[in-house]
Amino acid sequence: MTGSFACHSERTGGSGPAPSLPAAVRARRLLAAAVIGLGLAGCHSRSPETTGSIGGLNLLGGRTERSPRAEIDALAARYASDPNDTRNAMRYAEALRATDQKTQAAAVLQQVALRNPKDKAVLAAYGKSLAEAGRYQEATEVLQNAHSPAQPDWRVLSAQGMVADQTGDHARAQSLYDAALKIVPNEPRVLSNLGLSYALSRHLDEAETTLRLAAAQPRADARVRGNLALVLGLRGRYDEAERVLAQDLGPAEVAANMTALRAVATRPSAAKSAQAPGRQLARTAVP
Repeated sequence: MTGSFACHSERTGGSGPAPSLPAAVRARRLLAAAVIGLGLAGCHSRSPETTGSIGGLNLLGGRTERSPRAEIDALAARYASDPNDTRNAMRYAEALRATDQKTQAAAVLQQVALRNPKDKAVLAAYGKSLAEAGRYQEATEVLQNAHSPAQPDWRVLSAQGMVADQTGDHARAQSLYDAALKIVPNEPRVLSNLGLSYALSRHLDEAETTLRLAAAQPRADARVRGNLALVLGLRGRYDEAERVLAQDLGPAEVAANMTALRAVATRPSAAKSAQAPGRQLARTAVP
């Protein structure tokens, strides 16, 4: 398994000698992007309501659940023969999302949504896929129709919060996460996204408290603990951050993530980038 920071291929931004560029880029990405869910790299449903990480601190070294090529081909064939089969189309889009084919997944779900304009589950999936593809304005509009005040869906609320975070509206994001938590108190994925939102808005005390609560939940996974480690590192508590990372990673992965974490914590320019995240976040994958 390799550290997730080695997996990013962004080449823009940063300054200084060539040897320091990768660390600078990784540091900027680490502080510039949230989750969600939203990190967004959720193992439960691989959708934006699941836990994310700032800048893609994906402690599992990338997606761990990839649909086999044969499965995707079979789903694609069934979709081509009967695009009106909503269940198969949704499964096909999920398989595309699981293999980082976000544009294709959004295209499939767009057609499903056109055929089922009142199906809230379809709208929710389509809205999340738009968010994953970085089409935040469209995602906002679709997700608004994916549930109603009378029947709120915590997953949709959390996805809406992720979109708000991605566009820099952290206050709105936090209110949406709070609304989701009223439906599912102490849900670790929502708590983790809320903690990341606090971190992006530079409220590290609240971020740490929230992420500690998230990590203490029985269903918390490696991403939740990784987000806690991230905030601990941003506060300069590297030893504690390293111990948290070591719960899920081997020595090499811990070392790689700690290198990037120290880079972001010691770069004032990276911290400032969180104040204007829109352009940075538009390039960040949302699982």
